Amino acid sequence: MIGPKAYIHIDRLKNNLSNIKKEIGDKSLMVVVKADGYGHGALTIARALRNENKIIFCVFTIEEALELRDGGITNNIFIFSKMQPSWLKIAHQKDFWINLTSFEDLNEVLKFYEKYKACPKIHIKFDTGMTRLGFDLNEAEPLFDLLKLNKHIPIEGIYSHLSTADEGDLSFALNQLNKFNKVIESGKKNKINFKYIHCSNSGAIINLPNSWFNTVRVGMLLYGVSPSSDVQIKKEYKPVMSFCGPIIFIRRVSAGTPVSYGGKYITSKRTNIAVVQTGFADGFPRQWFKHGYISYKGSYYKIAGRVCMDQLMIDFEDVNPKIGEEVLFFGEKDNDTIPIEKLAKGISSTTYVLLVGIQGRTEKIKI
Repeated sequence: MIGPKAYIHIDRLKNNLSNIKKEIGDKSLMVVVKADGYGHGALTIARALRNENKIIFCVFTIEEALELRDGGITNNIFIFSKMQPSWLKIAHQKDFWINLTSFEDLNEVLKFYEKYKACPKIHIKFDTGMTRLGFDLNEAEPLFDLLKLNKHIPIEGIYSHLSTADEGDLSFALNQLNKFNKVIESGKKNKINFKYIHCSNSGAIINLPNSWFNTVRVGMLLYGVSPSSDVQIKKEYKPVMSFCGPIIFIRRVSAGTPVSYGGKYITSKRTNIAVVQTGFADGFPRQWFKHGYISYKGSYYKIAGRVCMDQLMIDFEDVNPKIGEEVLFFGEKDNDTIPIEKLAKGISSTTYVLLVGIQGRTEKIKI
């Protein structure tokens, strides 16, 4: 197929996983593959890692969980989204772990158990400062009191989410961690057994080892990408995705030739303009055209004019690329390298936004 391609390097993925395991030791690892594996292909990532020791997969929706299970993934699968009564039955049938974030959730679980004498395994979430999903801290004691009266409800784990673990100032994250520790202690005093305790994300793996507990969640770091501009990852971590596009046409133009919509880019000399079949509909960030560039055979060339929906143009000057050859937008491939972190910074965006945007007609190829 002629069009953009996202090459998924499985050897780099496994190498990144090995580096993470060296960091955290013998702990359970929750591999986050929500949003189609951060754009890498959830099933591709899960199939590559399913036989690794102590691997749990995390998704956001019931549909994402079903994609993995129907695709042959037998590992434990945890659904991050707010529990919905409409899918409790299938979650139990497919052995998914669910998210308990409120007393309303608990009431629905109790009603389900009363009807079926069984229910999915549960992870309890506490909001320690994200102000998103989760029980309030002052709800811990009444929650544990209820759980003591309903010991048949399978409580598998407890967790929270750090909102600033990938920033330079860790004071807020440490405050969250302190609150979470108090909730855990309260649970233990009430004799609530948590098999899995987790609070850390990619930033916390790097910055906050005291947040690891017995289970660690990892997303961006596994994919070889820094979670923020404040966090530097070790050089041993390599980007799993290489995003590329094919040259489909080349024309020689004179100085003063306007290129693309609006004619804002005007050639300064006689030059070769190549058309690449990739556009913003494929995940290429439109705003990158202002100061953006691509890599081709180890050298960088400017994007010429506004990125179109389906195509973009490159000013190759006097270089003569061949039709069918590919240019690199970000990642590492052959002799070409463009860190996605640099692109994100250049357009005041984030690596998360860029990666999950790789979709549409972009073909994802496992190599």
